[in-house]
This record gives sequence, C-alpha cells and structure tokens, in this order.
Amino acid sequence: MDYSEQVGIDLHIHTTASDGTLTPSEVISQALKLKLKAIAITDHDTLAGSKEALQAGIPSPLNFLTGVEISAAPPRFYAGSGSFHLLGYSIRLDNPALNHALEKLQQARKNRNPTIVSRLNDIGIMITLDEVRQEAGEGQLGRPHIATVLVKRGIVGSIDQAFDRYLGTDGPAYVDKFRIECHKAIELILAAGGIPVLAHPGLLKCKTSDQYVELIAGLKELGIQGVEVFYPEHTPEQTRLFAELAQRHNLLLTGGTDFHGSIHPEITIGSGKGDLFVPYELYEKLINPP
Repeated sequence: MDYSEQVGIDLHIHTTASDGTLTPSEVISQALKLKLKAIAITDHDTLAGSKEALQAGIPSPLNFLTGVEISAAPPRFYAGSGSFHLLGYSIRLDNPALNHALEKLQQARKNRNPTIVSRLNDIGIMITLDEVRQEAGEGQLGRPHIATVLVKRGIVGSIDQAFDRYLGTDGPAYVDKFRIECHKAIELILAAGGIPVLAHPGLLKCKTSDQYVELIAGLKELGIQGVEVFYPEHTPEQTRLFAELAQRHNLLLTGGTDFHGSIHPEITIGSGKGDLFVPYELYEKLINPP
C-alpha cells in the first residue's frame, strides 16, 4: 500500500482526563496544528476525555472518534501477567453498563495509589499523596504522576527509570489492581456500539510469532475486531507480523502514538518518535467496516 500521498491520523491519545498532560481541547489544537485528519482520545478506564472534547466542539477539518483504553485481565490463552489493554472506538458515551464498569476501574485506581505511596515510604522514599495529587490536577491520579514526583525530587532521572526501579511489575512499590475479564471488556465495548481493538501487541510478553498467532486467533473468537498495528515501540518486523495477522483474520488495522504529553516528551501526536505514520484510510475503514 502506498501511503505517501495520504494525511495522517492518531487513534491513541491520552489527556488530563487520565494520565496525560494536555487537556482534550489542547490535544485538538495540537492535532489541527499538525494537520492530522482524524484522532481518537483513548483515556485509561474513562470516557471523560472524549466527553470533554465533544462538549468543546470538534473543528470541521478534524474527524474525531470517541474512545477508551480498558485495563483488562489477560485471557486464559495468554501466558503473561499484568494488564492486557483493549482500545474501544466509536463508543456510545452514555452506555450505562460500560460507564458502571469504568467507574469500578477508576475506584480501584484510587485505592491503589495510597498503597504505592506507602510502599515507597517504607523503603525510605518519603513522598506524600498530596504531592501526587498536585501533579494530577483535575485528572485521574496514577503511577505516571507518582513517577513525575520521583523525578522532580531527584530520586530518579526519568519517568522510565521510576518504573524500572520502583513502580513497574517487579518494583518494590508495585501494587496489583482490579481488572475486568478480557472477554467481559470486549462485550462491554461491543454493547456500547464500539469497536474493540487489541492495543500495542508488541508490548505483550509473547516470545515467538506462533504465540502471537495463537493470541490473535483466540481474541478473534472472543469478539475483537481490530489490532493496533502502527505503534511507536513496534519494530518493522512486528508491524509486518501484526498487519499480516490482522488481515488473515479479517480484523481492522489501527494505529496511534499513545501520546501522554510531557510525561513521555519523546512522543509527538501523529508521528510518535518522528517516524510513525498512520494512514487516514484506516480511520475510513473503522467508520465504514466491510
């Protein structure tokens, strides 16, 4: 496929409604400045970012998809642990069942944060929850805000280092959290009129191509309708593999930068680390599936 004459899109963006540093209105302004033709706001476990964007109004040159990124439990046929991320596009924002499930996930996040701060205190890192709240502002408080406090205090040199040393799965301050079952998350997205998509498969702990083959076949059986193929951390080989598997199973291809603002300053809306291009054609297929 020749994408050279097409304009770009970004279907994976976080705002201050979860753990991003730009408001939905600021994201829209950035997308317009960068001449993107379509975006989706996909905040973690909340529809607030999409709601705020629509309330502010979407300027006519820009196409917009409502979205969410749900932290699900891994399906039984996936050997890894931790969160299994699912993107939902074209969500009906007033769907009661989805909103109720997301509220439960947000409450679990709130309950998790004091325990993380307490564990950091236990190992001699004396930060407070109030400091973290100040970083989060009106947004949904999470580990990236804790990491930002650690950077500002000079305890670590970067956000990534904070996760590697303290907040990641193997870190001394890691606290597991409640997750919706994978099949249930897919059902909730579908019931809300949405399109469930596997987020950033290259970040999963599949070690071989065969494991990805089994994983995506299993997710297709659960009702998934797309795969995030284009992503800043995917290698060219992974991008080719995920595109081939999506096409093999008649799944939609999507892509996005996973933009969070200054929390990950190396990532720019639309282009990731500078070399990502997600073609508008993929947006057209999302809104007009075959």
